Amino acid sequence: MSSIVLFGPPGAGKGTQAARIMEATGLPQVSTGDMLRAAVNANTLTGIEAKGYMDAGKLVPDEVIINLIKDRILEDDAVNGVMFDGFPRTIPQAEALSQITAVSHVIAIEVPDSKIVDRICGRYSCGGCGLVYHDTFNPVAASGCDCGNWQEKRRADDNAATVQSRLDTYHLQTSPLAQWYKEKGILHSIDGDRAIDQITGDILVALE
Repeated sequence: MSSIVLFGPPGAGKGTQAARIMEATGLPQVSTGDMLRAAVNANTLTGIEAKGYMDAGKLVPDEVIINLIKDRILEDDAVNGVMFDGFPRTIPQAEALSQITAVSHVIAIEVPDSKIVDRICGRYSCGGCGLVYHDTFNPVAASGCDCGNWQEKRRADDNAATVQSRLDTYHLQTSPLAQWYKEKGILHSIDGDRAIDQITGDILVALE
């Protein structure tokens, strides 16, 4: 079994590329956030432990996350590996992950901070149907959304200061992690400031 790690800053387009990687490889996507919610809802032992931390407003410890991953990679659809989305975030997490599953490729989607700020701060959605628009790249028509129930909706945290703070945290955590994987010879840095199909093409070449 050999797995893939996918990471990149918020707004880099990981969701789009993750779907394409899954389609090309057949590997299931593993998000720690999704696993935590599922474990809590299923009332598993690990879920109960995680809920205690979450209810107290604390970060869920790495060992709890690793236990969730141990359970996940034993499921039938993970027999050939999985694609980790947003995990690991730190070197200790990567070291723990290496003890339970082999990682063959690490895909790092890179986009300049200024472009990320533009992408995130310019996005909004229709409150009526949830369709996402962007001030520059995909503005809503003058007549409003095609759903006929146009209601402009913007997230309060989609502002330059908040986005830059998230980016600073990402770089602080990820720079050492990227170097750690680079030294192992499995890091593939992908230019994410291009057309979606070009990015996908480079990722698929890297995975070969």
